[in-house]
Amino acid sequence: MARPPTPPRAWQRMLSGRRLDLLDPTPVDIEIEDIAHGLAFVARWNGQTRGDWPYSVAEHSLLVEAILARLDPAATPADRLTALLHDAPEYVIGDMISPVKAAVGPDYNALDDRLQRAIRLRFGLPATTAPALKKRVKQADRISAWIEAVRLAGFAETEANRFFGRPPPNMLDGLDLVLRPPAEVRAAFLERHATLMEARDAGQR
Repeated sequence: MARPPTPPRAWQRMLSGRRLDLLDPTPVDIEIEDIAHGLAFVARWNGQTRGDWPYSVAEHSLLVEAILARLDPAATPADRLTALLHDAPEYVIGDMISPVKAAVGPDYNALDDRLQRAIRLRFGLPATTAPALKKRVKQADRISAWIEAVRLAGFAETEANRFFGRPPPNMLDGLDLVLRPPAEVRAAFLERHATLMEARDAGQR
């Protein structure tokens, strides 16, 4: 009798030594160092950006967190941590541009949701984001996408307006996009995560 075929491997070994099962991710297998490292080496816009360094998902995440604070000055450290981690699953699954996500279909969203749930639980956040906060983070994400599209990805402003909506002028003042080596972005992401975790925990005591 022939042996049944071996199921394809669905886990990835991380630099921390953790083995993350993509079909059943658990919070205990998630480390912020793995997330920061992965996101610092994942390029936004499939790498089609100006400059000598790729614009990474880690850099984008830092920008989204900063924009959320502008949109909502009353945002709590937990809210801002949610913004910082909004694309965290991409440390495993990469940054698919929207047309590819549409082609892959609902399976991509299911995978992203499983990973996001485990990541949020790992860092003491609710398993699912409250709808109002999710909407604000999405707004910050779209503003970030507009800035990146115009300043780095070769979009005309009229084109970016059509896809992402033109941001209010006060959301753009003083926001510069900085291209840095991955090691620098990784360190900045880890530092920001630690600061927000400390502020969140202090507020809970």
